[in-house]
Amino acid sequence: MKRRLLGIAVALAAVICGLAVHLGAADTAASDIAGDALYVVAVWGGLVALFPRASSWLIGAIVVAWSVGVELFQLTGLPVAWAGEWPPIVLVFGTVFDGRDLLVYAVTGAALFVMDATVRGSFSRRRATSATV
Repeated sequence: MKRRLLGIAVALAAVICGLAVHLGAADTAASDIAGDALYVVAVWGGLVALFPRASSWLIGAIVVAWSVGVELFQLTGLPVAWAGEWPPIVLVFGTVFDGRDLLVYAVTGAALFVMDATVRGSFSRRRATSATV
C-alpha cells in the first residue's frame, strides 16, 4: 500500500511540475529536458500506483519503452496533427521527434530504477532484520 501511495504522490507531483514547466518556463533546451524527465517520472509514478508489486526492473523497462515508443510515434506526424485538433494532447504525445529526448528518457529511467531498487532493497533488508530480532 505504501508503494502505491508513493506512486500516486510522485505522479501527481511530476504532473504539477511538468505543467508548471510547460506553461511557465521559456521554451529552451533546459525546459525541454526538464519536461522530458518529468514525463518519465510521471509515467513511473503511474505504473507504480497501478502495479505496486511489480519489480523495479519491470517498471523501469516499461517506463523507458513507453517513453521511447511515444517519441518514435512522433515520426508518424500524428501527434502534431492531433495537437492541431486538441492542444492538450501535446502533454501526452509531444509533437515532433527529438533524438536528445531518447537520452533523457534513458538516463531518467535508469535513475528511477536505481532509486526504486535501492529503496525497495532497503525496506526488504529492514523488514528481514526486524523479523529475526
